[in-house]
Amino acid sequence: MKIKPIILIIMIILVLGALIMAPRLFTPRSAAGEVWEESDFILGTVVRIKLYDPPQPKLFDELFAEIREYENLLSLNLPDSHISRINNAAGTKPVVVDPEVFEVIQEGLRYGALSKGRFDITIGPLVNLWHIGYDDARVPAPEEIEAALPLVDLNRVVTEPAENRVGLETPGMLMDLGAIAKGFIADRIAESLRGRGYERGIINLGGNVLTLGAKPGDVPFRIGIQNPWEPRGESVGVLELVDLSLVSSGDYERFFIEDGIKYHHILDTATGHPVDNSLTAVTIVSKRSVDGDGLSTSVFAMGLEKGYTLIESLEGIEAIFITKDKKVYLTPGIESIFALSPGEFVLAGREREEKK
Repeated sequence: MKIKPIILIIMIILVLGALIMAPRLFTPRSAAGEVWEESDFILGTVVRIKLYDPPQPKLFDELFAEIREYENLLSLNLPDSHISRINNAAGTKPVVVDPEVFEVIQEGLRYGALSKGRFDITIGPLVNLWHIGYDDARVPAPEEIEAALPLVDLNRVVTEPAENRVGLETPGMLMDLGAIAKGFIADRIAESLRGRGYERGIINLGGNVLTLGAKPGDVPFRIGIQNPWEPRGESVGVLELVDLSLVSSGDYERFFIEDGIKYHHILDTATGHPVDNSLTAVTIVSKRSVDGDGLSTSVFAMGLEKGYTLIESLEGIEAIFITKDKKVYLTPGIESIFALSPGEFVLAGREREEKK
């Protein structure tokens, strides 16, 4: 039986419409296999999850819901979060928090000790003063910074592990887990995926990138390192990662310019002003994303020499340091998986000199 032309045209339109309406089902196949990817706006950023195995129904919805649950526990900006409970009770008695919140705080205190206070989860009073990343960002008056600095002191965080209680000794202190929470959450989402049997994919929490296994065929994931002076997507070089996390911190991420001076969001716990040293960016490669999160901020604040020395002392942690004069320093364990892009950046030798 012959099909009339008009019927044939209608059938073609219906098939094409089905393909458009079901992109996950009809994902184009490439040499690397099929890819399923979804994104959502959570944690103040775009969260992307990419998988190389067919997702179960509602998997992405469940993962994004899990991330929101962590945000509801850990966010400084949500009035009912467990961090807000701690901050609201500052100067009084410790409060009971969720066990995972307690765990994040313990990680933050560990990196505070490791960095000798350059990483400090009580930096909230300074963060609120500068408010970098928001429309009302400003340079605080010297007397404001002088009043806030005594409130930044990780030694005045009280923890009671037996009951998961956490407190701040002094009224006005503010805990802010923004420099470590995304790494912790990325690790938890990776655990959730592995528990469901997924072993290949990428979790990207706004720059905190965690790879699950490798691509099909055991091909490493290729992740670009952002060029601090160029638009998003322009890279200094490329890392090949298998089952590893990549976290970057730098003066290019959130900043404002006033009277020709650039003020970025990584604040010096000693001066109350943005960190000022020879570095413009640091990338940490580690097994756990929470380590990369804590260390990227820590070593950026510590500077090239001290930061490099700290990374060398830690097993299973590697780093890339990018200086303001466009030199790239690699720790030895990362040299075999990093390729510098052609251009103005140069790989520096092992000699390292801190530039104040």
